[in-house]
Amino acid sequence: MYKQALLIPVLVFSLLSLSFAADLNGRWIGKIGNDDVGLDLKAEGKNLSGTIHTPYGEGPIGNGKIKGATFSFTYADNGIIIPYTGKLVGEKIDLSRTLGGKETIGTLDRMKEGDPLRIAQRMRSEMTEYWEPVPRVVDPGPYTNMVKAPSDAIVLFDGKDLSGWKSRDGSAAKWKVDNGVFTVVKGTGDISTRQKFGDYQLHIEWKVPEDIQGESQSRGNSGVMLQDLSSDLHLRDYWYEIQVLDSYNNPTYVNGQAGSVYKQSPPLVNAMRKPGEWNVYDITYTAPRFNEDGSLHTPARVTVFHNGILVQNNFALRGHTANAGLPRYMAPHGKGSITLQDHGDPSKAISFRNIWIREL
Repeated sequence: MYKQALLIPVLVFSLLSLSFAADLNGRWIGKIGNDDVGLDLKAEGKNLSGTIHTPYGEGPIGNGKIKGATFSFTYADNGIIIPYTGKLVGEKIDLSRTLGGKETIGTLDRMKEGDPLRIAQRMRSEMTEYWEPVPRVVDPGPYTNMVKAPSDAIVLFDGKDLSGWKSRDGSAAKWKVDNGVFTVVKGTGDISTRQKFGDYQLHIEWKVPEDIQGESQSRGNSGVMLQDLSSDLHLRDYWYEIQVLDSYNNPTYVNGQAGSVYKQSPPLVNAMRKPGEWNVYDITYTAPRFNEDGSLHTPARVTVFHNGILVQNNFALRGHTANAGLPRYMAPHGKGSITLQDHGDPSKAISFRNIWIREL
């Protein structure tokens, strides 16, 4: 009799779990935060499979598990593993997503039989490129004297070594230093400052080789990532970028030429010097601010002078500088590293020198 009494709650729990699993089957649609989300689920015992549909991609869910009245799964979005947890409440699902350390909650409704499951999909890279109007060309004149770092500046490259920089994996930067200049070593990856920054004034000089070959984005491509949050937020390619490119007689999409806020704002003019000559960026950057609940309070802003000529005038960034898709502020953050990009294009490597920063 005692054993039978023990078995009754176990049996009831098992039956409830089976019922819960069966109730999860089907298609669901709703929102998590501001994002539309759709699910097509199939439950088998304690295992859960199916597909997820979001504005940033769609595909099979992974690691789907059912435990009691809750369930969980993951989704691999552009190399990022995003965990989801949910609970069935009547004919609705309470679903949460954790991205960049921030949990966002939403609700999905069961769909009627025959209703189409449609979520607007992620944009392709070329969909955010535009080619007109082309910024007019301004001759900045020859490079004259190197601007020395002021007394209150932090020197990020002293012409001797890259001790203040690191590779993506935290190891020493592998780019080549020679005669006061460092040059990208293709295939070794981006390098980032070991120190992190918020608001600042940055001076950086860069040069494409005189015999550079290639066209459009495959000619002297790199970038200055004003704040690289990829590692801190566990988000792939999450940064705010000022484009570095040989834009001298080199047509490309205008929001991807030298001096652009990549994929957001083309330069006001094209102030590029000839290949083999030094270019100078003077950048004033104000980091974004976030409210206590993680929502955006004020956007990041940037002013850029290219060879002494204004090309970005206190531009308000709309979010991270995504290669594909629309910019957005995906998660709150503090200070971030400055990163220089090893782009991977087939042209000869570009060089940098005289890099210093003043915190504001």
